[in-house]
Amino acid sequence: MENNSTEKTTLCPSSRPEQENSIVFGIVSGTVQKPHVVYLKQPLPVTDELIAKASPVTPTEVFRTASPCAASGCKHFDGKNCGLAMRVTQNLPAVVEELPPCSIRRDCRWWQQEGKAACMRCPQVITDNYNPSQIICEVATPTAS
Repeated sequence: MENNSTEKTTLCPSSRPEQENSIVFGIVSGTVQKPHVVYLKQPLPVTDELIAKASPVTPTEVFRTASPCAASGCKHFDGKNCGLAMRVTQNLPAVVEELPPCSIRRDCRWWQQEGKAACMRCPQVITDNYNPSQIICEVATPTAS
């Protein structure tokens, strides 16, 4: 019998697709002025074939990806918490009235740390947003430790 570890991997919902063990959990939809994420029922592993489907734009203009949280290896992590999750929750307005149907929620760093408040704001977070508002820029900028 295999020894299956019960240890869960905490996922960063704002990672880049080139990170090891990345998955796609959403597709960017909407308009350039008001993009939003539509969540997949099941996450897909990031593969070269999947990334090629984004061409001619960057994969992060099309896909929302997650990967194992880098914790202290991330510029947003303060040693205990994800600063990006805190800034998203504290500074961005909720954009949905109900929890979105997210396939990574149970393993998501933002959900574990900030709960429902993070999920209500998550659909507006786009990794490569070329028309961000001032507040989106401020939220995305890591704070000095």
